[in-house]
Amino acid sequence: MEKGTTSSGGEAEAQYFCKDFHWEDLRAEVEANPSYAYHFESASSSSSSTPPESDVLAWKQFHLRHASGTFFKERRYLLKEFPELLSSPPNSKLLEVGCGNGSTALPILRANKDLTVYVCDCSDETLERAKEIISDASTSFQYRFRTFCCDISTNGFPTWLACYPCRDKFLQKQSYCLSDVREGNGLHFTNTYPSEDECCVGGVDFITLIFTLSAVPLDRMPKSVKECFFVLKPGGMVFFRDYGLYDMTMLRFEQDKRVGFREYMRSDGTRSYFFCLDAVRNLFLGAGFTELELEYCCVKSINRQKGKCMQRVWVHGKFQKPALRNE
Repeated sequence: MEKGTTSSGGEAEAQYFCKDFHWEDLRAEVEANPSYAYHFESASSSSSSTPPESDVLAWKQFHLRHASGTFFKERRYLLKEFPELLSSPPNSKLLEVGCGNGSTALPILRANKDLTVYVCDCSDETLERAKEIISDASTSFQYRFRTFCCDISTNGFPTWLACYPCRDKFLQKQSYCLSDVREGNGLHFTNTYPSEDECCVGGVDFITLIFTLSAVPLDRMPKSVKECFFVLKPGGMVFFRDYGLYDMTMLRFEQDKRVGFREYMRSDGTRSYFFCLDAVRNLFLGAGFTELELEYCCVKSINRQKGKCMQRVWVHGKFQKPALRNE
């Protein structure tokens, strides 16, 4: 369950899969309201004006403030949104980009015992907290849960995840790499990092980008998506969910919080971008992916304590790296 919602349990899961209102109706309502006019004005400032180190520090401090584990809830609804996570082939690998405290990885580990989950975040402290939460849930998970510190918007993924020769072979007509050979001999990269005689783990089968890309400055988003394309095996998929245009949280931002078009910075230094479908489509198709699913998820969330109805908008997407054809 995401920030801003107040329901729990099965009721919360049900809410994520209904279309409570039409996005086009919300758009007309928002754009007709003069108090929201500043959201659509041209932005003079550039998101690149903030050094990458400042963005990383802001998110480190954010996660330290919310390190109790009660701020983020398990995202069990993702198993219904992306059923491929439940029916993956044996020894499949999932990479979660921007794992936070493990709220996405934990329900996946519970549901699929054949999946090894690699997670990265820009904060070492956040990764340590994620490992604690995963280990507390079940000691058996730690053998299928691997963490590494990485800011893909600036440095890219490490080569042990997919080395450069393997990345090149991913783009050839016939996919072949050392990890594939070893898997064929019954030696799998399922529970560990590559050993000294192994080039890499051979890439991943799935990638989750769950409320991560919106935190990346707009000018660094194309590089981030392209990095995902490089380490994904041919035929592999990216599961995407993030903030959508006209979401309640966007409309709450004051004018002085705008740092770009549809891009905002909170008082704690963390940023958020609000996607339209075309923006997401252009990012992924521009990186080489094919589009499988892309739509707005429009949900009314009820705050029972305050008696308020909040209109939430998220973008749901599923993209695939083209499979290689043998001739």
